[in-house]
Amino acid sequence: QVQLVESGGGLVQPGGSLRLSCAASGNAFIASTMAWYRQSPGKQRELVATITSGGSTNYADSVKGRFTISRDNAKNTVYLQMNSLKLEDTAVYYCRANYYNFGSPYEYTSWGQGTQVTVSS
Repeated sequence: QVQLVESGGGLVQPGGSLRLSCAASGNAFIASTMAWYRQSPGKQRELVATITSGGSTNYADSVKGRFTISRDNAKNTVYLQMNSLKLEDTAVYYCRANYYNFGSPYEYTSWGQGTQVTVSS
C-alpha cells in the first residue's frame, strides 16, 4: 500500500499563489500517473490536473494557464503550483497516485487525505 501525504494548503488572498506537495511512500513500487483533484462543499470531486511518469500533463479548463503540475520521480512527489488564485478555487485538494508494485502487472490507486485551500479577502 502506498501512502500519500499532502502539504502546502492554507489561506491566501485572491490573486495570490500557493504550492501544494504530495509525497508518496511505500515499499517497492513505481508511481505511474499522478493527479490532483479538488472538492468544494456541496460539489462533486473534480479533476484539476494529471501528469504521467513521462511528464505529459493535462488540466481542467478552469485552471489552465494558472496552475502547473509537476513531479520529481526520484522523490515520488507531485506538486501543484497555483497562481492567480480565485475565490472559486477554494476547496479541499486531494492527491491521487496510480502505481505498480515491483513484479506485478496490476495497477493500484491511492489517495491522500486532502489539504484545505481557502482563497479569501
